[in-house]
Amino acid sequence: MCQYGYYTVMRESKEPAILRLRMIIEARKIGIKPAARKFHTTVKTVRKWFRRYDGTKQSLNAKSRRPLVRANKISQRDEKVIINLKKLLPTFSARRLKAEFELSWAAKTMRRVFRDNNLLRRYRRKKYRTKHCLREIKKHWRLFQQISIDTKDLSDIPEYWPGLRSRRLPRYQHTARDVCTGLLFLGYADRQSLAYSAIFAQRIIQHLISCGCDLSNTCWQSDNGSEFIGSWQSKDDSIFTKVIEFVPGQKHRTIPPGQHRFQADVETVHSLMEDEFYMLERFESRDELIEKANAYQMFFNIARKNSGKEDKTPWQLVVEKNRSANKKMPLLDVADLNKIAQKNLAFKNIWGYDVGALPFFKKFLGIF
Repeated sequence: MCQYGYYTVMRESKEPAILRLRMIIEARKIGIKPAARKFHTTVKTVRKWFRRYDGTKQSLNAKSRRPLVRANKISQRDEKVIINLKKLLPTFSARRLKAEFELSWAAKTMRRVFRDNNLLRRYRRKKYRTKHCLREIKKHWRLFQQISIDTKDLSDIPEYWPGLRSRRLPRYQHTARDVCTGLLFLGYADRQSLAYSAIFAQRIIQHLISCGCDLSNTCWQSDNGSEFIGSWQSKDDSIFTKVIEFVPGQKHRTIPPGQHRFQADVETVHSLMEDEFYMLERFESRDELIEKANAYQMFFNIARKNSGKEDKTPWQLVVEKNRSANKKMPLLDVADLNKIAQKNLAFKNIWGYDVGALPFFKKFLGIF
């Protein structure tokens, strides 16, 4: 036998059962105590495997040391509560359920209940992760130092598609978010349009100014979509840019082409809403969608804690930045941009080739 101890050999061996079998054979030949000395182990160890061996190799494998009974196992009633919550909100993680419902059980315990009842998610859609260094930088920005704005095509969400086709729900979601606090504003439209984006930005600017916000140094960031910059061949600024820069000090900038990570804040909202809103809710009409989206926006701004922002809600972060902030700031209604655009259009009630015209630019901006 080698000079190494029994337990060292067992740890390094790929087939411990073979070595134990050799030890048992030696014990039958020369006895238990001599075999223990030869294999550099104790008499108790040799006797244990000698008695356990029943002629099969499986009997020489180590048994699990996992306890048969959990000392702190939760009751069946508690497990049923956890299971019902998971079935009600299948896209929520254990950590999220614990935070939202203020549950007393550990997230690890809840995940164990999910696993035992086959409730774990079988897939996870890819998401962009904001690096911790960028989070630390954005945390020290001014309130409304940067507002990121983007649109999302909702037709790629399987749960939303039937309503989109049969009940004429809006196809595009307009999203604007303050990068520092995460404050969210939503709007919906049937198509991507420069006019809709301008109306959406106009409503937000008007609302924030009415709440006493200083937007003189605010930067609006968007991608290079036609709904923000208009035609790529145009030499003049788009109507969206003019709406932004109508307020002195405000400016509009676009991200580098193809660098969507610059829009991580709004892309994160799109992913969250897909899991927490569109996959869970059902919409019988356009008005019901707007109503539920309004409730979600209010929940997101006032009640939902953000793990990427120190587990605080957007409104808590707003108050930390400005203790005298207007309480109406997070309560802007979700916009149905189609209805707003129809009210702003000036149609002539005559026949022929005359068509409705967009409002004159000064009238469009006159509300300021």
